[in-house]
Amino acid sequence: MRALILGGTADASLLAEALSQARLDAIYSYGGRTRAPADQPLPTRTGGFGGAKGVADYIRREGITHVVDATHPFAVEMSRNAIAACGDTGTPLVALERAPWARTAGDNWIEVADIASAVAALPENRARVFLAIGRQHIAPFGTRPQHAYTLRFVDPPEGALPFDADVLVSRGPFTLEDELEMIRSRGIEWIVARNSGGNGARAKIDAARALGLPVIMLSRPQLPDRPRVESVAEVMQWLGHRACLGA
Repeated sequence: MRALILGGTADASLLAEALSQARLDAIYSYGGRTRAPADQPLPTRTGGFGGAKGVADYIRREGITHVVDATHPFAVEMSRNAIAACGDTGTPLVALERAPWARTAGDNWIEVADIASAVAALPENRARVFLAIGRQHIAPFGTRPQHAYTLRFVDPPEGALPFDADVLVSRGPFTLEDELEMIRSRGIEWIVARNSGGNGARAKIDAARALGLPVIMLSRPQLPDRPRVESVAEVMQWLGHRACLGA
């Protein structure tokens, strides 16, 4: 067996640790968006594959027998390429993906389907807005320059931003206390977020609920059907092994 882990999430790192402890042959692949990715206990590659054909070629060349898609739920292109490549090569595929967050009492969500709808949902009058959507999606908000934006990235931005913004460079996960302090200190009035699910990024959603702030929540994009699990233990079971870590 030789597994390819399409990673970049906290769950992917937990899976890498479990695979390493189980001494399983696996390769961890970063998509390349982060310039200084966290170290992994597995052999690591960084960068794109060159589309679905590139993924299929890599699977054949490296003798990959199993693929685990542990990318971000909004990494649609990579997930679709993995589905196509695994179908082309007959390679088993499973997605490690936490369930999306569900609205609870006290949440003030405006649920939208895409970035354009998120931009349109912002108020007309100037507001302090925390964009928690990743740097590759911020450009459309340049059409609403009246707002005071706060951005948070793992790496400093390259080049000019499409609007003036307060940029925080920091790597999570963040606690509820972290997010409450950030929101209060900057006077944040609106939050734009993607429904990533899981616990690693939910503190900002809990903070918004505690403070009664509106959240423009981007729904997850639709993907073709594929096997899906929510924990490292389930992936290890799928691979025919027990997890060495709790997850």
